[in-house]
Amino acid sequence: MTLENLKEKSRLSLRTILRALKYKNYRLFFGGQIISLTGTWMQQVAVSWLVYRLTNDAFLLGVVGFSSQIPTFLVSPFAGVIADRISKHKIIIATQVFSMLQAFGLVFLFYSGNINVWHVIILNSFLGLINGFDVPVRQAFVVEMVEKKEDLGNAIALNSMMFNAARLVGPSAAGLLIAWLGEGLCFLLNGISYIAVITALFSMKINFTPPEQKQRHITKELNEGLTYTWKFKPIRILILLIALVSLAGMPYIVLLPVFAKDILHGSSDTLGFLLGSVGIGALIGAVFLASRKTVLGLGKIIRNTTTVFGSAIILFSLSKTFLLSQILMIVAGFSMMVMMSSSNTIIQTLVDDDKRGRVMAFYTMAFMGTMPFGSLIAGSFASRIGAPFTLIICGIICLSGAGIFAYYLPALRKYTRPIYEKMGIIREVADGIQTASNLRVPPQG
Repeated sequence: MTLENLKEKSRLSLRTILRALKYKNYRLFFGGQIISLTGTWMQQVAVSWLVYRLTNDAFLLGVVGFSSQIPTFLVSPFAGVIADRISKHKIIIATQVFSMLQAFGLVFLFYSGNINVWHVIILNSFLGLINGFDVPVRQAFVVEMVEKKEDLGNAIALNSMMFNAARLVGPSAAGLLIAWLGEGLCFLLNGISYIAVITALFSMKINFTPPEQKQRHITKELNEGLTYTWKFKPIRILILLIALVSLAGMPYIVLLPVFAKDILHGSSDTLGFLLGSVGIGALIGAVFLASRKTVLGLGKIIRNTTTVFGSAIILFSLSKTFLLSQILMIVAGFSMMVMMSSSNTIIQTLVDDDKRGRVMAFYTMAFMGTMPFGSLIAGSFASRIGAPFTLIICGIICLSGAGIFAYYLPALRKYTRPIYEKMGIIREVADGIQTASNLRVPPQG
């Protein structure tokens, strides 16, 4: 193969990975969010370090995590109903403005010299309330920015790439800034970063079409969305798996300050580099998913990455060296991101458009809403039996979830195949993504 052929192949691969950026609204969203999310990750690291510095208490780390996430669990279902009724674009503008105000609230308290843990808990609860609207609406909003449904999976993967590129830069920068100038600068930079995404959102041109059907009482629409989600077996199984892994697996993030300070004997930059390693792995995973041209095969990927994630956090809990811990965080970041984004892609591909907001609200409840309970439980266990043994238990639970999902996977393929055929996704196989003979077997997803 000549050098020119290699260059052309690379250009085609890059165009495939970035194909959702051809839509102007999505480009604006992507550019604004990557700046804002970098600030968000800086603030998250600064909050964790500030709380542990003030209290030296793993349980309070769990309480702070709980306070930021429990409002999301409670509010998300109602946010999903609202998202199916009114402009998602306007909702997201409002959530970004309120998030900016929350960040500046932390700035004021920190530099006034009066900040305390209960201040952080209150402001984190406020942010959790905002996220209860922002996250499900943002997930559903992707469809309105990407005109062709075949590019939806790529847009979701690029969202993850954007999120984790920010996680790569934000925590590492935060660790260095905290050691140099304190946590307050991270709060300030986060507040300023929201200007980018708010400007991008106002620059978009979104054509909102109100739903044709007459709006019913919010509880009736909520019940309709719940019934649809529960009775549609592929979506139900995926959301239950996400809930289990988020409950048992994601608390490892909450406990990282303990590992950074007490197990690895480091400081705030150690925490930043560990979180940055998670970001590296997740970014690699996002590129992997963005390079895929079809949703076929995602079921097997979900099973495998859930298994890898559970194994990675068990091994991390046993590590006593910084380099090995970093490597395991890369593996954990990769597997968690691929598992969550693959599940998101399948759900968004299968769901009816008029129920998308409500289903993504339940996805948000499963992904983010169960984390506060996991954070609280993990913090409580870590204060009694230690952080390492707590993560071993968490990893075993994740491995169990992978086994249960593997058991149901053949049945899920039978449900998804006719839907993919109706949507024309199966035709992608005949177009060269897989061989034509593969049409005779159920798709792997």
